[in-house]
Amino acid sequence: MFFFRLLSRLPLPVLYLFSDLLYLIARFVIRYRKKVIDENILHAFPELSGTERKQVRNRFYRNFTDTFAETIKILTISEREFRKRFVIKNQQGLDDPVKKGISSLMVAGHLFNWEMGVIGINLYSEVPVETIYLKVNNPFFNELMKKIRTRFGGYVTEKKEFRRGMLTLAKDPRIVLLGSDQRPPRSENRYQRNFLNRPAVFFEGAEFLSKKMGLHVLYGKMTKVKRGHYHFEFIPLAEPPFDDALPHSVTDRFCEMLEKNIREQPDMYLWSHKRWKV
Repeated sequence: MFFFRLLSRLPLPVLYLFSDLLYLIARFVIRYRKKVIDENILHAFPELSGTERKQVRNRFYRNFTDTFAETIKILTISEREFRKRFVIKNQQGLDDPVKKGISSLMVAGHLFNWEMGVIGINLYSEVPVETIYLKVNNPFFNELMKKIRTRFGGYVTEKKEFRRGMLTLAKDPRIVLLGSDQRPPRSENRYQRNFLNRPAVFFEGAEFLSKKMGLHVLYGKMTKVKRGHYHFEFIPLAEPPFDDALPHSVTDRFCEMLEKNIREQPDMYLWSHKRWKV
């Protein structure tokens, strides 16, 4: 942990030099998951030319390695610098239901830099924030990510633990952050639908919680302004009452909003993930 804290003390422009080196290694030396990335982009954007898809892939590599630099920097970044680099719009959309005694859900996809999104909500929010995460197998990196995600407050809960305690959402209102585009294992209840032109499976945590407990759901739209600078906007996705809502309506709406977000800045998505393995 000491090494990463020491590294984090370096100015972000210096950390980007390490990112530049990682970019060259990922793109030209090890060609990190190139086959998976190319296949995913091809299916998602068949209308693009080969040259245009290659540009998306290469910009993805740049965003991917920059994310390492930015995430390490979070360990020691000042509140002032973070606010300059990460701006949130419509935070009150998440906060207001909680202030009225009703928990709210924020759902988002894996667009760079999603870790800054977690930190940003904790910093900007005026109410308690809980981030649900999947445990990393390596204990050291699991603790490192917990430290990073709670840099400006809030707390993190492993998914299995959250399932046991989710009924507390009624008596202890809070914002709950859910990464809703992860691929569920076969052992989980999964919902299958088309996503970026191919069948994909989804967790339905937000679907279940919102309809079971009457919670507001907002989508977190990520936009990269320039290197190291992002905007995060919370857009209403669904709200109670859900009496006439169709099955899977919350998940379907999330997928539509995520697709739109990806199409606006395609190099921002995590194309190296085997997302479409059903």
